[in-house]
Amino acid sequence: MEWVELIVFSLLFLLVTVMGFVAARWRAAASLDHLDEWGLGGRKFGSWITWFLIGGDLYTAYTFVAVPALLFGAGATGFFALPYTIIAYPLVFLPILRMWSVSRARGYVTPADFVRGRYDSPLLALVVAVTGIVATMPYIALQLVGLEAVLRSMGFNGAGFLGHLPLLIAFVILALYTYQSGLRAPALIAFVKDILIYLVILVAVIYLPAKLGGWDAIFGAAQEKFAASEAPADGILLNANNQLQYATLALGSALALFLYPHSITGVLASRGRDVLKRNMSALPAYSLLLGLLALLGFVAIAAGTKPIVNNATGRPDNNTIVPELFNGQFPSWFAGIAFAAIGIGALVPAAIMSIAAANLWTRNVYKEFLHKDATHAQEAKQAKVASLVVKFGAVAFILFIDPQYAIDLQLIGGVIILQTLPAVAIALYTRWLHRWALLAGWLVGMTWGMVLLYGIPNPASGRAHFGGSALALDKLNLFGWQPFEGSTVQIYVGFVALLANLLVAVVGTLIVRRLNVSNGQDGTTDADYHVDEGDEDLRPIAAAH
Repeated sequence: MEWVELIVFSLLFLLVTVMGFVAARWRAAASLDHLDEWGLGGRKFGSWITWFLIGGDLYTAYTFVAVPALLFGAGATGFFALPYTIIAYPLVFLPILRMWSVSRARGYVTPADFVRGRYDSPLLALVVAVTGIVATMPYIALQLVGLEAVLRSMGFNGAGFLGHLPLLIAFVILALYTYQSGLRAPALIAFVKDILIYLVILVAVIYLPAKLGGWDAIFGAAQEKFAASEAPADGILLNANNQLQYATLALGSALALFLYPHSITGVLASRGRDVLKRNMSALPAYSLLLGLLALLGFVAIAAGTKPIVNNATGRPDNNTIVPELFNGQFPSWFAGIAFAAIGIGALVPAAIMSIAAANLWTRNVYKEFLHKDATHAQEAKQAKVASLVVKFGAVAFILFIDPQYAIDLQLIGGVIILQTLPAVAIALYTRWLHRWALLAGWLVGMTWGMVLLYGIPNPASGRAHFGGSALALDKLNLFGWQPFEGSTVQIYVGFVALLANLLVAVVGTLIVRRLNVSNGQDGTTDADYHVDEGDEDLRPIAAAH
């Protein structure tokens, strides 16, 4: 047991716990018994709070643990996270302004609320809501993977229930202050999380290269390792087989990023359009941090860092690479600060994700189908309970399923959430796509995506199915026709599934419009997509439905 690290970690964890409970009184409303207040923080976060909230939401513990671990294991492929987080912000700059405006004008809390109003279709809204919840669950579980990697490096590496006990305690505390304070808790804690992360990474990328002989020596060690690797995809440069996969994975991930419910929750909690404009312009600065962080994977190679063997599975856990690098290269007190940064970096996004999933359940399942006359207080109560269920469902996932499988599920989560792009993102600009065609496109994209993912093996883990998201073009089979037979070039499954989704939606729309099938009544107006704070007659926050 690393006692100095554990004490520093515990003190900082105690600090954010206190902040989580105090957050209920921070910018307090008359009552938190309304989803505008509990689930969206009163829709009044300014530029700085939104910066830390969205940054804390998108740059998670899994990012800080797994991206350098991927570079450590596979090399250049892991850098896909850098271009995708850079291009995401220009891509969504205008769409999220429209989403904020229409949601503020109509009182929408979730993307499925918008779809319900835009297409007058409870079924399409339900599909979007369930898709969002399913895609979010493995993402929450992955925060636990990052937190467990830190706990394992500090000495908690048991094989049974006791090995998971510290994780369970941490999430019980998280559940309690999120239940009480709602979105205000992760928004306040995100300040501490981001300051610690910036401090640790900047120290690491200056101190460690100087200690290990400079970046030339670090890249040389990485090149030597990958040159000896038997895996053809590994290396500090991409090759002919994985370049297309890299590009489509980066683009697909960028398109998916703000379709996740927790991303939209951070957007809708903002005070106005100007706040979002400033943040979309400034948030790419996080990508600079991410690029520096990713290089720690190569630093770990040069330092000779070895992953800890997970006593629960008997296999090395590559997610412990960065914690072990810090363990071996920094003084114990600073390693404790670094571990706290990663641990708190797990709590902030996990809280936001559970709140977003709870909002979807409450507004688009509970209120729509189970209790249409639910009051605002009943909605808030339902969301609080749902957020607890989501958190402990993620904990159970980690307790009873190999965490490595959860990491593969995150890749599946990206494929899943991409299938909501036509119904959510495109609908912000046009209703030309028909609601029934959108359902058909979603079904085809989801089904084909899952079929393709099922056929991908993972030789490293010995799993025959759902072994990743990189598909060889040779495996594309259209009713027996193989257009790229013999090709070993890989592509991102989510990109292929989305193309199928869009094709079916367009063709289906042409057919059903020809048959004069109703497309429902649009519950929004053109003016709704341009409202801003301060406009006259703007819907009051926490107003009735």
